[in-house]
Amino acid sequence: MSNLDVRPVPTVCGGRRSVPGGPVRDVLPGRTVLLGESTQVRRVLPTLGRRMVGAWCFVDHYGPDDITAEPGMQVPPHPHIGLQTVSWLLDGEILHRDSTGSVQTIRPGELGLMTAGRAIAHSEQSPAPHPALLHGAQLWVALPEEHRRTDPGFEHHADLPVVTAPGLRATVAMGELDGAASPGTAFSPLVGAEVVLAAGAEAALPLERDFEYAVLTLSGAPEADGVRLDPGALLYLGSGRDALRLRGDSDARLLLLGGEPFDEEIVMWWNFIGRSGEEIAEARADWTSGARFGEVRGYEGAPLPAPDLPPVPLKPRGRER
Repeated sequence: MSNLDVRPVPTVCGGRRSVPGGPVRDVLPGRTVLLGESTQVRRVLPTLGRRMVGAWCFVDHYGPDDITAEPGMQVPPHPHIGLQTVSWLLDGEILHRDSTGSVQTIRPGELGLMTAGRAIAHSEQSPAPHPALLHGAQLWVALPEEHRRTDPGFEHHADLPVVTAPGLRATVAMGELDGAASPGTAFSPLVGAEVVLAAGAEAALPLERDFEYAVLTLSGAPEADGVRLDPGALLYLGSGRDALRLRGDSDARLLLLGGEPFDEEIVMWWNFIGRSGEEIAEARADWTSGARFGEVRGYEGAPLPAPDLPPVPLKPRGRER
């Protein structure tokens, strides 16, 4: 669950100035980046057009990839502060290890939720042997000020609530949808759900008017609010909605992401979320020196080195459209 860019660009997020007061339909294409040694992903958040959706601040979509003869995902130990990571699989398996001692294999339809808090390190890799296909999403949730220095920890939830309608099945990974609440710990009002549409299905999902929302297509080409979405496309929907109409000419899967607009202004760089450039620099120095983040045991290989910091100071400001 890492940003492996060797020249990461500081991203300023947060605040309500870029959150529309009503519904919109902004289609935001992702960009392709390399995750680890062999996995290409489509990074759909943050983008130039949208920095956050509620507290969701980072979304990668990868696969489906045939890794029968490949090592699959191989992400060495790396650090995080100030966020939660959400692992969500459609196909394959991911072995999670972290510096609190957690070791867990995550499978499709299960929630792998890591709270970085003040500091944690973890690795992610396809186990050996592993299934032939690898397909999923990796997401970050920004922690609000009162919780961003909380103790680090990991949760694994294999039994998640489901919302159903004719031709529709929605698994609630985070937050709450239509009265169904995930057991995963959330520190701000939000929702994250995988929605499966059968061919020919038409349905409406109830929404919260105070939330902003986005939809990411994982497979198929469904319509959301009348907009057809190919895999890897993110449709930002804005706020002020009571429901979202969905339609699938063929079988399709998508992620619904939403939440109350994130009030605070934050700085995101590499795998850190802080409030100032000084805080980011301190976290980088601690990772480089071996302090604070602990050790990930059992991973065969060296930890990720931290990239160089940018030459300009990092200062939070209002998020941009």
